[in-house]
Amino acid sequence: MPLCVIKDEDTGIDLADVPIDRDYYVGNAGGIAPEKASAIIQQMERKKQAAAIAVPTADNKVKLELRKRGEPITLFGEGPADRRERLRFLMLDAGETEVADDDVDMDDANGADEEEFYTEGIPELLLARREIAEYSLPRAQKRIARQREESEISLQKSLKFRRGIKARLGQYGLYGSQIAGDRPVSIARFSPNSEVVVAGNFGGGLKILSVPDLEERGILRGHTDRIGGIAWHPEATLSLSPEVANLATGGADTDIHLWSLNNETPLATLSGHKGRVARVEYHPSGKYLASASFDSTWKLWDLTTQKALLTQEGHSKEVYSVAFQNDGALVASGGLDSYGRVWDLRTGRTIMVLDGHIREITGLSWNRDGYRLISSSGDASCKVWDVRMVRCTATIGAHKSLVSDVRYFNGYPSMSHPDIPSDKDELLREEGTYFVTSGFDGTVNIYSSDDWAIIKTLSGHTGNVTSVDVSNDNKWIVSTGTDRTCKLWCQEDYGS
Repeated sequence: MPLCVIKDEDTGIDLADVPIDRDYYVGNAGGIAPEKASAIIQQMERKKQAAAIAVPTADNKVKLELRKRGEPITLFGEGPADRRERLRFLMLDAGETEVADDDVDMDDANGADEEEFYTEGIPELLLARREIAEYSLPRAQKRIARQREESEISLQKSLKFRRGIKARLGQYGLYGSQIAGDRPVSIARFSPNSEVVVAGNFGGGLKILSVPDLEERGILRGHTDRIGGIAWHPEATLSLSPEVANLATGGADTDIHLWSLNNETPLATLSGHKGRVARVEYHPSGKYLASASFDSTWKLWDLTTQKALLTQEGHSKEVYSVAFQNDGALVASGGLDSYGRVWDLRTGRTIMVLDGHIREITGLSWNRDGYRLISSSGDASCKVWDVRMVRCTATIGAHKSLVSDVRYFNGYPSMSHPDIPSDKDELLREEGTYFVTSGFDGTVNIYSSDDWAIIKTLSGHTGNVTSVDVSNDNKWIVSTGTDRTCKLWCQEDYGS
């Protein structure tokens, strides 16, 4: 937040936002308007007063003081010195001259107490971290064993297989379109068995549509404002009873609803966010749910107790997207601050910062290989991140304007990995070989994961395309738009 509202009339720059540890060129005093000179003098006096306020030198103590004042403990790009300066100005505005004596000791003065800062969690969170570790480690072992088997496949056979994938994906075209409400449609997601689509609109409405005829099967009533997130339980429509919670949705009314497939009203409501819920995502185990919110946090929910286990800070603006890695050990979050973070759920640590987009991050999707993550952004690009190398490995100019969504094709999200086939030919699968994007240029694009080349552009919407998804059976793509439609795309041989 700006510290004061003194602005330069020509540039609109808030003078209070200018750091105090830099030199400035003021120019010829005779050329400065009196009111501007007065503002500069006032700001310099303000900095002098703030510099006289005593604050702790230990960074963890500074964070504790910020926490007490209800402020973010850290902002992206903010170092310890910047945090101390922010605390000084907060104290100046509050009329405080020093931190209470019991909060500052000799260790602070010597800078000796520099341990990592943590927010104490509840006992249930510790148990959840242990369960997630026990769940993810065997899955990671199977995934790595499979990748070792795949590495033994001949290059010639692999290239032939990938060329066949590209040829097939190039045959996609429009199969059907359905008006999904009287408001723009914000998001749609396929069920795990690929036979149903749930679409949500700007008015809070949710429709269940059949695949491929897009006939209305039901309406879900509960949200009162824009639907932001739709997520299916990993075993919904496969092995999960339709009577229990198969679906989770989040809206601008700040609520998260859990739904069965046999009732138009919610089974349960998860409340706790203070801002719009932009996305929701099931953990691969089906036991937990993550939600991204405009209150600048994301939450981890225990679906058995319907209790929030974790409210995670770290973004300086609204959190828009969240996505679990397929093993279940990692979760990525992306915000309107243009940054993303990858978190280790077993420890709570940030293991990677996605720093490179110049506009908001609008979507995140993990590749089935477990180490590649793709992000979409308002800067019209997608970036591919490698968690093993801890860096961005590719930047793709995906659309002509904002990229609204991105989804890898990863196949069925079963809670237990299938056994590794003994025949290496069976290892040649399409999971992770391509991804789809949607954009405000009115198109849906299909890209190869091998060389990031565009395979097909799907045109048909008459406005912004707000979301995209690919079915687990590898047959369908669904997109939604501000033209109030939900469109289904397929390959020529499936549509005949």
